[in-house]
Amino acid sequence: MGSNKMELSSEKIDLDSDEESPLTLSQSPGTKQSFQFEASHTSAPKSKSHVFRKLQYTALHSVNVVLFKAKINVLLPFGPLAVLLHYFTGRHGWVFFFSLLGITPLAERLGYATDIFLVVSAVGGLLNATFGNATEMIISIYALKNGMIRVVQQSLLGSILSNMLLVLGCAFFTGGIVHYPKVQRFNQTAAIVSSGLLLMAVMGILLPAVLHFTRTEVHFGKSEVALSRFSSCIMLVAYASYLFFQLKSHANLYDSVDEERENNNDDSDEEEVPEITMWESIAWLTILTIWVSVLSGYLVDAIEGASDSWNMPVSFISVILLPIVGNAAEHASAIMFAMKDKLDITLGVAIGSSTQISMFVIPFCVVVGWIMGQPMDLNFQLFETATLFITVLVVAFMLQEGTSNYFKGVMLILCYLIVAASFFLHVDKSDDD
Repeated sequence: MGSNKMELSSEKIDLDSDEESPLTLSQSPGTKQSFQFEASHTSAPKSKSHVFRKLQYTALHSVNVVLFKAKINVLLPFGPLAVLLHYFTGRHGWVFFFSLLGITPLAERLGYATDIFLVVSAVGGLLNATFGNATEMIISIYALKNGMIRVVQQSLLGSILSNMLLVLGCAFFTGGIVHYPKVQRFNQTAAIVSSGLLLMAVMGILLPAVLHFTRTEVHFGKSEVALSRFSSCIMLVAYASYLFFQLKSHANLYDSVDEERENNNDDSDEEEVPEITMWESIAWLTILTIWVSVLSGYLVDAIEGASDSWNMPVSFISVILLPIVGNAAEHASAIMFAMKDKLDITLGVAIGSSTQISMFVIPFCVVVGWIMGQPMDLNFQLFETATLFITVLVVAFMLQEGTSNYFKGVMLILCYLIVAASFFLHVDKSDDD
């Protein structure tokens, strides 16, 4: 009798446990398979919806970071407005002005996406040369396609002058004021190497101009083009060697001179955590580059009309106004790093960008013009070449001590104002004139 009660109680326990967990204690293989089918059938939609919600959240987060988080993006609507003005009014002055405003945030966002991509992928110099100066390259190639060689030369020259005088000057000034009376220091060896490359670029640009203006060409009008193409290939080789020198063989020379900075690597890493992923940055680089290309077309087409309507020399627009837009990213980041007492990064942004343009972008445009059948050369004319030569000498003397203060920044800014005033009064003349 007692054994029957025990069997009944055990069966009751089994029944109860079966109700709670049919998969675990059920002896029927059909039931188990049925339950597994139902479980997989019900979990699949949940997994897909979860992935969809995650992708949707990631996309919204990326759009918010790139398009809405930066205050400078309030200028983005001026780009479409410039396109509308081009088709409905034909007023080149306003088209140029609004295109200029519309490209400014795009240039800054290109710089941001490039920085994120380089932080995540750690690729380095060549990508920085390609994407960091993407705005200048796009404008230059579009102008070169339309045969506007002087606009290409002057805009690239202006970008070099703007980076070395205005961007670096503002960075030295703000950094010196914030950290006064401390003397800020940077890697002197890296600065000397960059100065040497800039002087080499001056040599490549100076000799075709001297050959032309001394009338010592073997074939007038052709020898300077041939020399420019040969020198451009040499400069590209030199820049590739510089990348190998900087990133591989002598990377230790580019270490920061601030020991406290090295001791606080953990804090700096926490501050530099990227807000978007590498693939998101690649997608944004593609989108922004396409939109910059579109606006660059309207900008270049309106330059001459803007010069006539504003009664302003084309050289001033090309050398002063266009580079300010193209260097928006460099300007903001150089000042920010100088205020954080990271002058090595500041020099990498300002002087590094000038080196990239002079040793990579300019020779690259000469080669592209060669392929397009456009006689793009390194003869930047006597006035522009002399300005570049003097500017490189001034900056080289400023960097030779490896120190910075606010007074050096003031001097560089004042030098830039002199250059701006000179180009405002400068008008290109033909060889016959």
